Amino acid sequence: MKALTAFIALLLLAGTVSVQAKHKHKAKRVLVFSKTKGFRHDCIPASKLAIMQLGKENGFEVDTTEDASAFTSSNLKKYAAVIFSCTTGDVLDSAQQVAFENYIHKGGAWMGIHAATDTEYDWPWYNKLAGAWFLSHPNQQTATLKVIDHNHPATKDLPDEWIRKDEWYNFKNLNPDVHVLIKIDETSYTGGKNGDNHPMCWYHDFEGGRSFYTEMGHVKEAYQDPVYLKHLLGGIEYAIGNWKPKN
Repeated sequence: MKALTAFIALLLLAGTVSVQAKHKHKAKRVLVFSKTKGFRHDCIPASKLAIMQLGKENGFEVDTTEDASAFTSSNLKKYAAVIFSCTTGDVLDSAQQVAFENYIHKGGAWMGIHAATDTEYDWPWYNKLAGAWFLSHPNQQTATLKVIDHNHPATKDLPDEWIRKDEWYNFKNLNPDVHVLIKIDETSYTGGKNGDNHPMCWYHDFEGGRSFYTEMGHVKEAYQDPVYLKHLLGGIEYAIGNWKPKN
């Protein structure tokens, strides 16, 4: 009888440990948000599919929405990061903005792709979080990007000079507190307006949370480019907390 009791107790303990292990290794989840109130990029479907595939291949779960009602405190707490993929215009109301600010303050993360900086011009807090606002852009053309910091998963596998074709933003209200990873060489194309200090990718810890932005991603072809996808994945890894900068 004692042996049977001990055996049952062992089974129960094993089950508890199994459940705890499963809970401990529960996949992190991201929300891809792509609501537009201005120009709508035709790359949005491709970006969603690409991020979903990256999730399948790298062990994180992906939800997608264009419904701003998802921005409540109870819903946002499910996500390790919220990815603004080519959002444009005024996409959140005041209550949703407050919920998102609280989410960041509690350790959440924002990641922006391309037109995420062409968003929420009447919300100064968002400008600080994102790191800049869109100003203008010339015609799409090939340019040279200068990778100035390889100590980040988004840039560790990139060459020092990354030559690619995209739509290159000029920025206003640049946040000087961000950590710049990539700049663009304005001598390599026409239409740049930020001079020698023209960032294209950056990250920073912000008010208790994390923020990562990459300007690249206007063209649909980017989401079939393994080099760009590895860059995008690196940004996600930082945003969801799988990589932290060394102090």
